[in-house]
Amino acid sequence: MNDLQFLADESCDFAVVRALRSEGYDVLAVSEYMQRSDDRDLIEQSYREKRILLTEDKDFGWLVFASHAVSAGVILIRYPNNVRSKLGQSVLQLVEQHGGELANAFVVVQPGQIRFSRKA
Repeated sequence: MNDLQFLADESCDFAVVRALRSEGYDVLAVSEYMQRSDDRDLIEQSYREKRILLTEDKDFGWLVFASHAVSAGVILIRYPNNVRSKLGQSVLQLVEQHGGELANAFVVVQPGQIRFSRKA
């Protein structure tokens, strides 16, 4: 079992959840237990449970940086429709190559590009 744990919000493509689970990662998918979650509640839950948030919702950038919400880490996925088939594998590769850097980081993953940010 892998040490990293994740919380996938409703906007996160389920291919990401399946890819991570297939490699033994603990991924709690909001869509499996809740409808219409609140972004602030999710970021608080991910922090409380020490789960890195997986999302495609840009609002989490505002929450983390502008409103200074604490987080256990956020992976913002920005993949256009024409390359979505590679999404699950790309996030899995990110986690396996940079797992030690993900805690408390804000990571934007795009085709061929990964950007790490940390709050000041």
